[in-house]
Amino acid sequence: MTADLMTRARAGDGDAFRRLTEPHRRELHAHCYRMLGSLQDAEDALQDTLLAAWQGFGEFEQRASLRTWLYRIATNRCLNARRSASRRSAAEWNVPGVEPPEPTRLGRVPWLEPFPDDLHDVGEPGPEARVEQAESISLAFVTAMQLLPPRQVAVLILRDVLAFRAAEVAEMLDSSVESVNSALRRARAGLHDRRTDAPRAGSAHAGTTVSRFVRAWEAADLEALVSLLTDDVFIAMPPMPFEYEGRVLVLRFCSRLFDAGRRFDLIPTGANGQPAFGVYLRTSAGTRPGVGLYVLTLSGDRICAMTRFDSSVLAWFGLPRSLPRR
Repeated sequence: MTADLMTRARAGDGDAFRRLTEPHRRELHAHCYRMLGSLQDAEDALQDTLLAAWQGFGEFEQRASLRTWLYRIATNRCLNARRSASRRSAAEWNVPGVEPPEPTRLGRVPWLEPFPDDLHDVGEPGPEARVEQAESISLAFVTAMQLLPPRQVAVLILRDVLAFRAAEVAEMLDSSVESVNSALRRARAGLHDRRTDAPRAGSAHAGTTVSRFVRAWEAADLEALVSLLTDDVFIAMPPMPFEYEGRVLVLRFCSRLFDAGRRFDLIPTGANGQPAFGVYLRTSAGTRPGVGLYVLTLSGDRICAMTRFDSSVLAWFGLPRSLPRR
């Protein structure tokens, strides 16, 4: 069957090409997202990859597997994008009626976007594989990837996440095994300096912690929030660059929202292998427009990070622009 599809695809049969490449589409999409940190950029890179593969399929000599060949194209498309693309710039504060406290710092990755869990194919069924795949798509990991040099990112993902051999990666990047191993050592060291622990989706505490967060946030209950946050809890809100670190400052930020009279309803979803919520603002007129998406990062039975994205991403998660009037 595969040999027949190969022959037909080489002859220009588009349906045969799609049947050959479709099993790899989701994992290639996730790969592009890990490298670029933006769902929209990842979709563009995926389309460029498939177009290049289609146009060059007659030159595919099958010295490597089709999957490896596609990853070579995708990786190099992403490297080109990282070197040349103008990333989404930081946005100004846009929450009406709320004066934010002074941030801890300004973030360096305003183009970061969430990745819907429905798009992420874990692949292997074992629990260890699920944990590793969840970690490799987590916001902490993807953010760290944006702060490393592009070639180091490519090598680390291909070797440590996708388990390609050093010789395969060297061929993909037109490099040497020695160069690949050197880049991997530097990337691992850089990742160790930057990353935080990724969430463990199967934690026995996760469901309870998330439920308590929903109750506290919808009730604007700061006292209940205190018990849910780690001492070094962190808030980011791309594309706005404001970042807050530490329980005191994070609670001060939350109190500014609640003191301004803003009250919210949360609709659960999943992003980056982490608990996430569509956020809807209750208004005096009874309408409930969508105002953003929150993604939580858990550490044991506490929340160690919350990332807020703007409302433009809600549709990616199948969430409505607004909820019915109350």
